[in-house]
This record gives sequence, C-alpha cells and structure tokens, in this order.
Amino acid sequence: MGLRVKKCEHLQAISKVKKARGYKCEECVKTGDTWVHLRTCQECGTTLCCDSSPNKHASKHASSYNHPVISSAEPNENWMWCYVHESSAKY
Repeated sequence: MGLRVKKCEHLQAISKVKKARGYKCEECVKTGDTWVHLRTCQECGTTLCCDSSPNKHASKHASSYNHPVISSAEPNENWMWCYVHESSAKY
C-alpha cells in the first residue's frame, strides 16, 4: 500500500493567487529593518518578510490573523505555502 498524502484544503481553496503590490515588507519599512525574501498573504494580500528574515513578519501575520496561506513574492517563483499543514503547491 502506498503512502497517502492528505491534501491541504487551505491551498485547494485558493482560486486566484494574490500578487505583491510592491516589493517591500510593509512592517520592516515601518521599523527601518531589512528582509531576505518576501511572501504575500493569500487571505488579505499583505506582503511581509519570510522566516529567513530577522523579523519573520509573514508567519507572525499568519498566526495572529489566522491567515494560513502565503505565496512567494519573489520574481519567477510560483509557489504557495500553508503554515497549518506545512505543505506547498505550485501554481
């Protein structure tokens, strides 16, 4: 019997991927901090820094607002991530 992978309902619920409105972490700009990579919340469209960045604003946002899915805001990257199920999908 093969391994059965549970499909993530959060990723499956995304019908249109929200794109970054600008290439900046909205929270890091307020504090004068820098970031490594950017992620865009698929619930509200906010673009924030990734977990490789010092402030980890995207995952803090996901936890605080119960917005589980982000997409990469990096050029030429077409993937999404669900924090709840720790799963990803390409789009």
